[in-house]
Amino acid sequence: MKNFILGVTFALIVSAIVVIVSVKKGYVDFAADQAPSAIEAKLAMEAVDASTDRRAPERTNPVAPTKENLASGAKLYLDHCAGCHGVPSNPDSQFAKSFYPPAPGFFHDTPDMADNENFYIVRHGIRWTGMPSWDQTLSEQQTWQIVTFLSNIEKLPADALAVFGPRPAPATSSHFMTMPMSH
Repeated sequence: MKNFILGVTFALIVSAIVVIVSVKKGYVDFAADQAPSAIEAKLAMEAVDASTDRRAPERTNPVAPTKENLASGAKLYLDHCAGCHGVPSNPDSQFAKSFYPPAPGFFHDTPDMADNENFYIVRHGIRWTGMPSWDQTLSEQQTWQIVTFLSNIEKLPADALAVFGPRPAPATSSHFMTMPMSH
């Protein structure tokens, strides 16, 4: 039994050394335009979820989803979040796809985390994803307004949607005009 335990311990130590050396020697590709291995992707998402679950304080959202708060949250979202997470007229932006993992487009893939977890992520960011910490930029009240907006993104009142401007009409071939050529 002693030899078995020593063998398992030795195998674990050698495996750990191989992983550390592989990372330190640059054999793991961290380029944002390259998909990670299935193991890396699974472990990374599980680690982010577990970290958020452990660290997000159990807090109740103090911001009620009133028309005013949702419109304020929409304005804050437009100013600070929309570039990466999309708007109603462009829910799947190319910019969001340039991250790895891609930034979620919230008008296409609505947030499914609890308010306290969304609050924690907005305040503290997520390392190695491009998601910054907003705790030095946004007040707690503003962060809660964004969280309230995200929690209600599927059922926004007209006041909140108006922040994003009118939705453009889809282009059709009948809208194109030909210009006469001058001689």
